[in-house]
Amino acid sequence: MQYTSQDFRRYTIRTAIYVMLLIGMLLFLLPVYVVIVTSLKDPATINLATTWQFPTTLYWQSYQEVIAAFGPRIWNSVTLVISATILSAMMGSLNGYVFSKWRIPGEKAFFPLILFGMFIPYQAILIPLFEFLRDIRLYGGIPGLVVIHVVYGLPITTLIFRNFYMEIPDEMLEAASIDGAGFFQIYTQIVFPLSIAGFVVVIIWQFTQIWNEFLFAVTMTSSDYEPITVGLARLAGGEAVKWNLPMAGAVVAALPPLLVYIILGRYFIRGLLAGSIKG
Repeated sequence: MQYTSQDFRRYTIRTAIYVMLLIGMLLFLLPVYVVIVTSLKDPATINLATTWQFPTTLYWQSYQEVIAAFGPRIWNSVTLVISATILSAMMGSLNGYVFSKWRIPGEKAFFPLILFGMFIPYQAILIPLFEFLRDIRLYGGIPGLVVIHVVYGLPITTLIFRNFYMEIPDEMLEAASIDGAGFFQIYTQIVFPLSIAGFVVVIIWQFTQIWNEFLFAVTMTSSDYEPITVGLARLAGGEAVKWNLPMAGAVVAALPPLLVYIILGRYFIRGLLAGSIKG
């Protein structure tokens, strides 16, 4: 087989692109390497001169100390993430179903107002939110954080589901309505079973946002109900820091979102782009 100059040029460009991507990937992974290597080092051997060196002896005690310190906080984060993610996903799904397939008075004004919630910075409502949670006696615990993340998650979950449901043919729902199906029957028997890709996107998005959130976690909870992000910040606090502990804590804190992406990641882009053309 003979290669023309055009084929050679195309292969050269493709090879150069792959080399650049490989270099970019290595640069991106360098901080990850430093975090993992430092977490496995004896604290007495950690210094700038040995930053890039892999430890000769693995110091697993760092992870034992972190898990012992993070135990209650990990459970707090798991409880918070599961509750808030499920509630915001279900409420966003119902909102998206209504805004995409049902005509309600004032919907053209109401939907943009819901989306406006995505652009309100946390800091702008921190003091009123503190007063509100205290008045309804939810300040300091996990239920208060669940309410915060559900409310703050509704705009993006509503938008994702609304765009996703725009792809469902109206004729299918009209046929079910003619057969006597009501609002919730159509949703539970037709719309919900078709929502798997949309739920995957929302679950990944909400899980990551809620698990990694820090501002509400540190200001709206008492010490007994602090999530893992607050514990991680406390590990790195103080004047004399054992850097193996915050690095090990960062690895432990990053594992749950990473596992979610590994398990559900292949459905993420597919679901995220659903409805991006139609509607």
